[in-house]
Amino acid sequence: MNLPLTPVRFLRYAEQQFPGKTAVVCGERRFTYSEFADRVSRLAGALRTAGVKPGDRIAFLSLNCHRLLEAYYGVLEAGCILLPLNIRLNGAELTYILNDSGATMLFLEEEFAGLVDSFRHDLRTVRKFHLLDGTPPAPWLSGQTYEQMLTSATPFREDLMAFDENSVAEIFYTSGTSASPKGVMLTHRNVYLHALNLAIYHHTRYENVLMHTIPLFHANGWGAAHTITSVGGTHVMLPRFLPEEVFRLVQAEKVSALSLVPIMAMVLINSPARSRYDLSSVEWSVIGGAASSPTLIREVEEKLGFKCFSGYGLTECSPSLATAELKPDMHGTPEQEQVIQAMTGYAYPGSELRVVDDADNDIPRDGVTMGEIIARSDGVMAGYWGQPEATAEALRGGWFHTGDMAVIEQNGYIRIVDRKKDIIVSGGENISSLDVEKVLASHPGVFEAAVIPVSHQKWGEAPKAIVVAKPGCELSEVDLIEFCRARLAHYKCPQSIEFCESLPKTATGKVLKRELRKKYQVENSL
Repeated sequence: MNLPLTPVRFLRYAEQQFPGKTAVVCGERRFTYSEFADRVSRLAGALRTAGVKPGDRIAFLSLNCHRLLEAYYGVLEAGCILLPLNIRLNGAELTYILNDSGATMLFLEEEFAGLVDSFRHDLRTVRKFHLLDGTPPAPWLSGQTYEQMLTSATPFREDLMAFDENSVAEIFYTSGTSASPKGVMLTHRNVYLHALNLAIYHHTRYENVLMHTIPLFHANGWGAAHTITSVGGTHVMLPRFLPEEVFRLVQAEKVSALSLVPIMAMVLINSPARSRYDLSSVEWSVIGGAASSPTLIREVEEKLGFKCFSGYGLTECSPSLATAELKPDMHGTPEQEQVIQAMTGYAYPGSELRVVDDADNDIPRDGVTMGEIIARSDGVMAGYWGQPEATAEALRGGWFHTGDMAVIEQNGYIRIVDRKKDIIVSGGENISSLDVEKVLASHPGVFEAAVIPVSHQKWGEAPKAIVVAKPGCELSEVDLIEFCRARLAHYKCPQSIEFCESLPKTATGKVLKRELRKKYQVENSL
C-alpha cells in the first residue's frame, strides 16, 4: 500500500536510521535525531491535549531556533497547519495575518511579548498565547511555557496512513511588496516532493551540515528544513545574521552548505572578520530571494572560497523552481561561467518552466525577446487562503504566472530582466532595472543599488538609481552615470542618482521598491 506523501516521514526515517546522529545545533544545545523526534512528538501531544482541531492554524513568532524547526514537524503531526510569522512585521501587519488566517494559537519568543501585547486585543481567533522561552512576564500569556508543555506532554505520533497528502501543511504569507499579503497554502505533497527534488539534485547526504541562514518564517525555509532531515544531516540554527557568527559556526560545525540573499553575500564579502576563519568546509552556496550579478558571484567565489550560483523561486512554489548551477556542457572561462551562474537558470527536477508572451505563447529562445515566466511543478501551491479569485488568476491555464519578466537562451537558461511592475518604459523603450543595477553593482565603490522609474516630462519615465556606497568610498553622480554610459545604451542609464545609507528591505533582503517609488516619485514631482 502506498504511503501518503508528508514531510513527517522524513523525521520518522531519520529517527529510525540515525537515532544517535546530531540533528540540530542551536546555540549551546545539541539534539540527536532520537531527542529531536521525541520533542516533536511531545509538541504534537501537547497541542492535542490543548484541544486543537484538524486544520487549526498554529502560529509561531520566532527567530531561527530549534523550537521553530520542531514546529515544522510537530504541528503537522498534530493534524494542524503551521503558520510561521515574519518577525520584522509591525503590529498592524501581524494582526492582519493572524485574523486573515484564523489562527487559534500563537507561540512567541519573549522579546516579542511587548509587540504582541500591543495588538492582541484586536485578534479575533487566537485563544492562547504560549511563550517559547523565558518566564511569562504577563498574565495574558499562558502560565505554561513551551518547554513545560513538552515536559508534561504525552508523546503523540499519528499513523502515517492517516495523513491526507493533499491537505494543507503550511501557510506562508507573501511579502506584500505590491499588494496586501496573501496566504500561500502548501500541501503535504507540495512540501514532500519539493524537498525530495532538491535533495536529489544537490546530492544531499548524511554528512551534510546546513546552516539556516534564511529565516524559517520565509517561504518554507527554502526547503532546507526538510531536505536535511530527509537524509539525517545536521541543522545548524542561526538566529540572526551576524557575519562573524556565520564564520564562527561554519568553522566550528564544518558547515557544508548555506543559502544567501544578495545583501547577506555582500556583508560576508566585506566583513573584516572573514580572514580569521576557516571556511573550507563549505562546498556551495546558492543566492536567491533577489537578482544576483556576475560581480557578486565572482566575489563570493574569490573572497569566501566556495562555489556559488543563483537560485530562483517564489513562495507560491514551495519555493524553488530553478538553479543556475553550471550544466556539464556549459564550462568556459571563469568570467563566462560567472555570467551563467548569475542567471535565473534552468528548472529543478519536478518543475517545468516556460517564458511566454501576453497570449501565453512561448517566446523564441533568442536571449532577447521578453516574456513572463510561468511554471508548473510538484511544489506549486494549492492556492491563496480565502482568495479563490486571486488563486484562479494566478493559476490560469494550469500554470502559475509568476509576474517575472525574462528572456530565455538557446541552451534553456532563463534570465529574469525584471518584475512586470518594475519594467521602465522610457520613450517607448523597455528598460530592465535589473540590468542597470547589475552594471552599478560592478562599480568597485558601490555596495548596492536599486533602480526605479520616475516621471519625465519628455520621455514619460526615466531610470533613477538609489545607491549605497561601500564604507570609505566617495562616489559622485556624474562619475556613476558616465560609468553606466560606458557599458549600457544611453537611454538605459540613470538620469539621476541619489545616495543613501541603506535601502529598505523585507526580512529576507528583497529591496522594497514600492517604498522607493513612493518616496522618490513624490520628491521628483515637487
